[in-house]
Amino acid sequence: MMELKPEAQESTIFLTASEAYPALERQFLEARSHIVAGFRVFDLRTKLRSAQAKAIGATWYDLITHTLERGVSFRLILTDFDPVVRPASHRMTWRAMRRLICAGEASGRPDLLHVTVAMHPARIGFGASVLLWPKTMREIAIETKRLNSLDTNAAKNDLSAMPLLAQHVTGAHPNFRPNFRSLPRLVPTTHHQKIAVFDGTTAYIGGLDLDERRYDTPDHDRPAEDTWRDCQIMTSGPVAQDVETHLNEMLKCTAGRKPPSPLPQLLRTLSGPKNDASFGLSPQPLVTEIEDAHLRCVASAKSLIYFETQFFRSRPLANALAKAAKANPDLHLLIVLPAAPEDVAFEGSKKSDARYGEYLQAKCLDQVAQAFGDRFLAVAPAQPKTSKRDDRGALKAAPLVYVHSKVSIFDDQTAIVSSANLNGRSLRWDTEAGMMLTDQKDVTALMSRCFQHWLPGHDQPHLEKTVKLWRKRAHENAQTPPEDRHGFILPYPIAPGRRFGRNLPGVPEEMT
Repeated sequence: MMELKPEAQESTIFLTASEAYPALERQFLEARSHIVAGFRVFDLRTKLRSAQAKAIGATWYDLITHTLERGVSFRLILTDFDPVVRPASHRMTWRAMRRLICAGEASGRPDLLHVTVAMHPARIGFGASVLLWPKTMREIAIETKRLNSLDTNAAKNDLSAMPLLAQHVTGAHPNFRPNFRSLPRLVPTTHHQKIAVFDGTTAYIGGLDLDERRYDTPDHDRPAEDTWRDCQIMTSGPVAQDVETHLNEMLKCTAGRKPPSPLPQLLRTLSGPKNDASFGLSPQPLVTEIEDAHLRCVASAKSLIYFETQFFRSRPLANALAKAAKANPDLHLLIVLPAAPEDVAFEGSKKSDARYGEYLQAKCLDQVAQAFGDRFLAVAPAQPKTSKRDDRGALKAAPLVYVHSKVSIFDDQTAIVSSANLNGRSLRWDTEAGMMLTDQKDVTALMSRCFQHWLPGHDQPHLEKTVKLWRKRAHENAQTPPEDRHGFILPYPIAPGRRFGRNLPGVPEEMT
């Protein structure tokens, strides 16, 4: 098992896009020769925030045009999505691609722009595709019904932005319908990373994509569905070279054309096609460095493990935590989670994947709660104001704050910041990238910023007292009107997830 080597680096922590986006803009403005990046979402309609960037334009379209005009090359790997299961996301990607091409043309230097729209190469097995054919046809029928409801031009424009769905559609507007002669091979995984490297010397790593939905401030004074807590790190040193190597080879690695290179400063998840399983739903894991690093750090933690994550659904991680709790009676565990998944909280989703995810999370939380006892606490943040919502977009009468961060801190010695959630999909299937912080100064700074964000005004307690302090504050907030609460934290509401969750026997846990 590869051990990460400490590196000399300068790291800056950004919490929320209001901090990260201006820093990213400045890197584009200051780049001298080349930029290489990999994002799940990269929307050029995103507004510019820094004074330097706003001096040249209003949106990222203007910034990319300006960057290319200066003679700086930009290479982007942009994630594509399963056109059957995620048609809106598939359409979003190809429209983003068109805007990027337009920016290249407007710059006069389209030769410096290289965009690859990248669908993960793994597919479910042929036999599984046959069994799922009725369901995939129903999904395509839902999308063709939506297209038929539009006017002719809008429908044609939408379909033209879904090139991989169009092959499964026949007929003409307003009579589009599924092509029942096609056999879609669903894509079980995706490229989920959010990274960039500038001139081979500075890396941008974390969980934050680029679009207006992700923009938020540390105050989270927005409608619940617009909040977005995230973390990104800008760092120099050898990790930047590893990021560039990863971006240069990852498509070949996931396609099975090249083995992944050893990159000791970077943590990755990589998977590829599993071609010998006709009824399989899973890709073939290639690199699980993010999961491996978490398991090592859990085993060696002494006082406190802190997770800030969108999902906590990994049973191997829950098992490792339960084992560590039994072995070390001084170890405490604190987890910050959104009160509900985004699609459940804000879209009212009742789909089977959403229910399966809630089932797994409730199981994992119950397991660690039993193992740690009063040394464990899970909290969910909400705004200090009264909500008009009566669904899971509110918590204790307050609008929730949506947590998307991927931060793990072990004592005050080690931390991991990445694009990976604590679920099987991120830790074993999706393409993910992150880094480990081993400089105590950086780790302490990250912990202090996270704690001060959720509990403003509180001095950072001794590690072994953190859970006790947070529990006291969370329960006091729960018994206080929203406007009078201190900070954002409330006890995590596990009961709604237990009620909503449903097991799906036979479906891989990494699916959600």
